[in-house]
Amino acid sequence: MAVVMKQQDRAEEAIEAIKSFRDQCSKQAQESLDNVLIDLYKKCGRIDEQIQLLKQKLRMIYQGEAFNGKPTKTARSHGKKFQVTIKQETSRILGNLAWAYMQQENYLAAEAVYRKAQIIDPDANKACNLCQCLIKQDRYLEAQSILEEVILDKLPGSSDPKSRNRVKELLQEFESQRPIALASTAIGLNLEDAFLEGLDQLMSQWTPYRSRRLPIFEEISSFRDQLAC
Repeated sequence: MAVVMKQQDRAEEAIEAIKSFRDQCSKQAQESLDNVLIDLYKKCGRIDEQIQLLKQKLRMIYQGEAFNGKPTKTARSHGKKFQVTIKQETSRILGNLAWAYMQQENYLAAEAVYRKAQIIDPDANKACNLCQCLIKQDRYLEAQSILEEVILDKLPGSSDPKSRNRVKELLQEFESQRPIALASTAIGLNLEDAFLEGLDQLMSQWTPYRSRRLPIFEEISSFRDQLAC
């Protein structure tokens, strides 16, 4: 019903319908309902609620509650079935979370989350989004370095027509701007410490041990007094 409402441009009604009746749905259906809600929040511009739900899904992954405790799940796209791993799902959710921060013009937070997503499961789409995020911060040299990985076909999806078109758009944006590399600041950072710690612990299960915290979060650790829930 909610999906039909969304197709009829009745997104707000669909959100209320899910909230009213989801307690009557099975436990197995809750994850799918969350995914529909996230899309509806995005469509309605309810970014704060979208962010909170995305964080909730990440916490479920960390606590081992996602996919009903299984390492993979079966997904559908264009009528075809395929397997999705926990790592792929985590990276996808992080990419959506970073996009939401971009809509709030919270570019430093978006950058941190995009970088985390790329470490887990890199692809050309998130690389282009990270490039856009760096451009918004006037950090053109870093953005160019990220974009080169897509141009040189180093990332999955680099040869996809959508990725190629996105590269052309970003290159045009480069040409229209003066390349000035500026150091990042902590202005706009809005990630709570417990959330970052949880992601780091999850990452430690998938990547070789290097240090207690990943480099990107070492860079922002001095701004802990500005972190808020």
